[in-house]
Amino acid sequence: MLPIPDIPKPGLTTFDAKDPDTDFPPIEPLRPPDGAPNVLLVLLDDVGFGASSVFGGPVKTPVADRLGKGGLAYNRFHTTALCAPTRAALLHGRNHHSVGFGNITEMATSAPGQNALAPNSKAGLPFTLRLNGYSTAQFGKCHEVAPYLASPMGPFDAWPTGVGFEYFYGFIAGEANQYDPALYEGTSAVDPPKSEEEGYHLTEDLANKAIGWVHQQKALMPDKPFFMYFAPGATHAPHHVPKEWADKYKGKFDEGWDVVREETFERQKRLGIIPEHSELPARHEEISAWDAMPEAMKPVLAREMEVYAGFLEHTDYHVGRVVDAIEEMGALDNTLIYYIIGDNGASAEGTMNGAFNEMANFNGMAELETPEFLQSVMDDFGGPDSYNHYSVGWAWAMCTPFQWTKQVASHWGGTRNATIVHWPKGIAGKGEMREQFSHVIDVAPTVLEAAGIPEPQFVNGVMQSPYEGTSMMYSFKEGQAEEKHDLQYFEMFGNRGIYYKGWSAVTKHRTPWEMTNQPPPFDDDVWGLYDGESDYSQAHNLAKEHPEKLAHLQRLFLIEATKYNVLPLDDRGTERLVPELAGRPTLIKGDRQMFFTGMGRLSENVVLSTKNKSWGLETVVNVTDANATGVIMAQGGKFGGWAVYLDQGILHYVYNTLGIHYYVTSATESVNVGEHRLQFRFDYDGGGLGKGGDVTLLVDDEVAATGRVEITHPMIWSADETANIGRDAGTPVGSYSISDSVLTGADIRFVELAVGDDSADHEIDPMERFRLAMKIQ
Repeated sequence: MLPIPDIPKPGLTTFDAKDPDTDFPPIEPLRPPDGAPNVLLVLLDDVGFGASSVFGGPVKTPVADRLGKGGLAYNRFHTTALCAPTRAALLHGRNHHSVGFGNITEMATSAPGQNALAPNSKAGLPFTLRLNGYSTAQFGKCHEVAPYLASPMGPFDAWPTGVGFEYFYGFIAGEANQYDPALYEGTSAVDPPKSEEEGYHLTEDLANKAIGWVHQQKALMPDKPFFMYFAPGATHAPHHVPKEWADKYKGKFDEGWDVVREETFERQKRLGIIPEHSELPARHEEISAWDAMPEAMKPVLAREMEVYAGFLEHTDYHVGRVVDAIEEMGALDNTLIYYIIGDNGASAEGTMNGAFNEMANFNGMAELETPEFLQSVMDDFGGPDSYNHYSVGWAWAMCTPFQWTKQVASHWGGTRNATIVHWPKGIAGKGEMREQFSHVIDVAPTVLEAAGIPEPQFVNGVMQSPYEGTSMMYSFKEGQAEEKHDLQYFEMFGNRGIYYKGWSAVTKHRTPWEMTNQPPPFDDDVWGLYDGESDYSQAHNLAKEHPEKLAHLQRLFLIEATKYNVLPLDDRGTERLVPELAGRPTLIKGDRQMFFTGMGRLSENVVLSTKNKSWGLETVVNVTDANATGVIMAQGGKFGGWAVYLDQGILHYVYNTLGIHYYVTSATESVNVGEHRLQFRFDYDGGGLGKGGDVTLLVDDEVAATGRVEITHPMIWSADETANIGRDAGTPVGSYSISDSVLTGADIRFVELAVGDDSADHEIDPMERFRLAMKIQ
């Protein structure tokens, strides 16, 4: 039962504390059983099975290599095929649909398996460890907060400090700009400690914070074990890394992904990572051959992979700094380390050409990034002026020796990830391979068994459902032990599969990089059947040879899907980004929203959506300096967004489409000192998504400027940029001439957004509207 009840032992109570019979048992701080190990759980992002050198890949990962030589490598360890679902399953010891994470949080629905809300009957590992005497901390990515909960007002139950972590430093999103992330410490927004110009990079910052935390933890509580979850945003897009790391790989990928894949495959066999009899599955027709790519694009494509490789090696280096800090304190021998190299397969979300700004494809606008454009910006890849992603071809090669990639939960390319387990005090074997089937839901029960802590039956008075994973401790001791996790379903975007005692039945329902395509009916999906004992890489489909076996496994999938909230299957794509279409709650009510000075770090999901419609902004400002300068309101950043701002007293509006097109409308006269009503109006053209519209700026109801925006974002601004009042936090939306986005020389009374055809209506006195907005409803 957690928390462990404080039950006083009855006995003599004396009247005088000086009485010699006065006796109380000594106060014993809560500690787990003697010998319980420290735990370091490292989870990288978007790394395929065949990327790292420890598993035969082309990218040097010396830290993973070192830990592998001193520990165990698991070549049949599995994830869920997508980031947030894997993370939720990992920390809860239960299947992703069981804890509401059938997909990423941004696509949450109201279905129990898809609502991004873990039930209180399924408390997570961090909570259990903390309430059993562990120090707990998380560094890096938290992608397990539902969109409508990711605001400065919370509630914070699903944030890291609400699920059992005593300390958190990182970001609440699916990805982050590595040079200018939207950071939180606990639940408070903080700015990065230095700028990109000063050498800032998020992974280094996370490692610095983790090292500082573990130093303090061991200095102040040397007898107390720690649980540290180190989950950098790397190597998820944007692939941001200092140039010198990318340049280490110059020329290494000029021969293309087909050759790299074949070379990786041969290395994997030579190193014993995969069975010698393994075969390399053929390339699917959806993936272009390297030789079929235009010659002019090949230098661009090669550079994309050089940048990614540098990014992965850079990440491994900083993981090593954390490991070294633990070792320097003499704590490494009794630290159980899980180094999970990827939360899913490599990401194929960048199109066949890759991307300067991955948001282009998420908005269905990849055609704006023409080959000529990509050639012109290739030198920016990896730096702060890009938001880059590599080609589908490289993702496929990084998943060697398997078919497909991230999102494809049916095939091992999407779900099998290189994993190292290192624990000198608890594992006798060094440098050995383990081939038992395992899954991220197995980590939590393994940690509890290693610590000698029982799985709780009650947490905060709520009866708990049991873990759905199986402890891997049995495989620590005996390499040839019979596997205990022999049944596991997989599902993501309708891609689905089932593993049972060596066999797998799978069906790919939709292709990851085809964001807006309508997939076929579920009943039209074609299933494949693979024998894992003789066919490690799923190269030979045996469905026709063993129809009874396939039917048996398909039936098993339906049973497991029913058991774990997988049904109803949901293959909808980008429409699930819209709360009304997805059926999830939203903070915003009605078609107007009021903001005030100081409000900021407002994620896209808690701000009125102005996409694909007419809308307006109104503000009352008190100008105290004729040269008032700074942002009134901005949303988004360098790779997509908008801002209304003053520059030397002159009112401006900028719309940034994907960091490719900038549309600026500027008044010609400055706003005088005094109180003024400033307005912006956007009259949408209509006729579909992402269309243009006319811009009007007004000062005290008089037209001050008109302009035009030709192309708008139809679906999403950014994964981590936010809306802010009185400043433009994060990367700047526009190429401002203003040196600092913080508004000076003017005070904002309020800012109001309004959407719809009547958004330009300004018949109501602004101060009356202010009073109405503030009225308690």
